Amino acid sequence: MKHTALFLSLAVIASLSACSSPPVRYHTLLAPASPAATTAHSVPFFIDVLPVGVPAQLDTSQLVIRQGDSGAVVLDNERWLSPLGEEIRTALFANLVQRLHTQDVSGLIRPTDIPVVRIHLQVRRFDSWPGQSVAFDADWSLSAVGKGDERERLLCRSQFTERAVGDDSAMLHAQQQSITRLAEHIATTAARWMPDRQGTCLTPPPQP
Repeated sequence: MKHTALFLSLAVIASLSACSSPPVRYHTLLAPASPAATTAHSVPFFIDVLPVGVPAQLDTSQLVIRQGDSGAVVLDNERWLSPLGEEIRTALFANLVQRLHTQDVSGLIRPTDIPVVRIHLQVRRFDSWPGQSVAFDADWSLSAVGKGDERERLLCRSQFTERAVGDDSAMLHAQQQSITRLAEHIATTAARWMPDRQGTCLTPPPQP
């Protein structure tokens, strides 16, 4: 009887704890597809988006937000659907595929008759201040993959800040917009660089 009573007591405590704990919410950087972002014609190359590097302090499934100049808070109940690096990669290649009207051949056998541009992204900063802004800073490179193309590379950098005035949804939208702007920058550059490998890093028009 004592063991039964103890078990029932523990079950009640666990049940009460579960009821009092806030639910875990999951988020993604993959924004809804925008028809306006699609190019009118397919580009004559495929893309290969490599795994994305992110700062160690952000390499977690929980959302990390900034407080003031030096504070940071890990939100245990606000989580990404996948690790942050994979979230960024998924959102980036989906956006690029739509903008360039091409195919991501990551993990597939590389075609021999169609050029491939390999995209390597290293995020240096992805800081979010709720109710204020989201700051994004990343280095990235384009590499033409194919016979005789091994040394043809272009190294670029993207830096921008998105306003995040409002509630938590405004911050998440600003984070998605950061990846959207990055994809616009990469797509614009790749479309002009790939034909003759003579272009330079190009920045899209400023956001209004």
